[in-house]
Amino acid sequence: MFQSFDTKKIVTTKFLFFTGKGGVGKTSTACATAVTLADEGKKVLLVSTDPASNLQDVLEVGLTNTPMAIPKVANLYACNLDPEVAARAYRDKMIGPYRGKLPYAVVVNMEEQLSGACTVEIAAFDEFTNLLSDPTVVDAYEHIIFDTAPTGHTLRLLQLPTAWSGFLEENTHGASCLGPLSGLSEKKQIYSITMDTLSDSKKTTLILVARPDESSLLEANRASKELKEIGISNQALIINGLLQSYLPEDKISSSFYERQRQAIHQMPIELKQVVTYSLPFVSYSLTGIENLRYLFKQYTMPAKPSEGKEDPPLSLPRLNKVIEDFSKNNARVIFTMGKGGVGKTTIASAIAVGLVEKGHKVHLTTTDPAAHLEFVFKNSEQNDNLTISRIHPVEEVEAYKAEVLSKISAELDEEAIAYIQEDLNSPCTEEIAVFRAFAEVVARSQEEIVVIDTAPTGHTLLLLDAAQSYHKELARSTGEIPESVKMLLPRLRNPKETSVVIVTLAEATPVLEASRLQDDLIRADITPNWWIINQSLYATETKDPILKGRAAAEAGWIQKVTTELAERTAIVPLMSEETKGYDQVKRFINGTF
Repeated sequence: MFQSFDTKKIVTTKFLFFTGKGGVGKTSTACATAVTLADEGKKVLLVSTDPASNLQDVLEVGLTNTPMAIPKVANLYACNLDPEVAARAYRDKMIGPYRGKLPYAVVVNMEEQLSGACTVEIAAFDEFTNLLSDPTVVDAYEHIIFDTAPTGHTLRLLQLPTAWSGFLEENTHGASCLGPLSGLSEKKQIYSITMDTLSDSKKTTLILVARPDESSLLEANRASKELKEIGISNQALIINGLLQSYLPEDKISSSFYERQRQAIHQMPIELKQVVTYSLPFVSYSLTGIENLRYLFKQYTMPAKPSEGKEDPPLSLPRLNKVIEDFSKNNARVIFTMGKGGVGKTTIASAIAVGLVEKGHKVHLTTTDPAAHLEFVFKNSEQNDNLTISRIHPVEEVEAYKAEVLSKISAELDEEAIAYIQEDLNSPCTEEIAVFRAFAEVVARSQEEIVVIDTAPTGHTLLLLDAAQSYHKELARSTGEIPESVKMLLPRLRNPKETSVVIVTLAEATPVLEASRLQDDLIRADITPNWWIINQSLYATETKDPILKGRAAAEAGWIQKVTTELAERTAIVPLMSEETKGYDQVKRFINGTF
């Protein structure tokens, strides 16, 4: 159907960026590419710019923000540009000289200005630009490969050179939101160099990674168009995890195969214009150097034994037991959280529908910029007790700007209004606006159950952890704090009101990512109620040798979740049909596909 991915054909530039919807296999593909090029004798640097990096999980080695040699692979070096670490270092750099010299209250205020999401992004981008603009690093390697974050963050990262340098050039009044940028005005030239590098087709190749499913391919198409709009046109597409054959008598195998082919047939026309390669659905976990080397050789070897571990029992409850628990305990706010691509949207939709079927009034919403709820309920009739919404970042920003300006325009002079307008033009505004809308939706829980399909992990945690600093930012901008914002954190931390469901797949990266998410939630005084292992082949009765191999590889991860990580675990088998429409969601809950 598509030519197999071959580094000798596709890798013609020094810089390679791998991007795509969360969970499509960017990290494993980037790592396999790096290992292959290094095995060919080329000196390669592999860099993660993902706030929730799993590069170390795939390579099975600890990483820092300094390039280090990877054991067992001559010529390969890797580093993890951790935005949180970079943000801490940036805060220390900016605030350190003033400690003990300025009043304590002033220093605290500075810390607050540098505590939000903007600082994390700016600090990470600062590290990123430093690497790209450092000739001693760039000249030391034949190829530099970036394993980037999920699509939304990647686009933000790549657009920052234009967004932030443009904001700096237009700023003539010293808007207060320049806290995170206060030390970066001298770096406009570096931003320009970075953007030139990214848009130079002789230097950079952008590799979109997608799974052969509808939402993943639509996301890849959106990313492709937006990247072209900012000048990054040298693109290739990898369709990852393509099942090469199927057993006609195996319902899971045949439906899985047919769904993939149907999704490819319906690919957006624009995406079909991008040179496309494929990688096979394999029967083994893509962690460790040995398995990464097999991937590009198209091997579908049987999975390794579970190394003496006993297979976990399949007596785990199914999704209907989770719904019964929430109904019985009168949960008011329910979150689905997890790494992108694990099926949070489907699980959130199923929980919402299940609660409606039990007689509850439910509001289902998403804070995910990709907004995949529309695919689940596309062209279907719904129950009157179910309402659905989406927090749209662009719309929320415009509404927020209009509200702020309407409140202050009559009281301030022209120069002061210009000051506020510039403040509102910074990328920080999006985070504030989305956060406020999020708080207002949660406030609906007094009248109905609110089920929230959250964005991928990093964005979710920013929404939760940034609550206090954001409501102070709102007060600074508007002079008042909405009641919904005041009540948000207490509501989220109250287990009688809020329940958290962590959704994962029985694979290394999603489980390890979910474990880190749980740790962060606990530090924020939020304890998950359930873990749901979704799309499990182990929980099916497939006879397909490839799918059975992957099912065997799931066993150890199911055991880890049930015995080490979760207090309560449910499992959802991979279904033989795609879940679309209200009635199909009901069948999904009961596993009747």
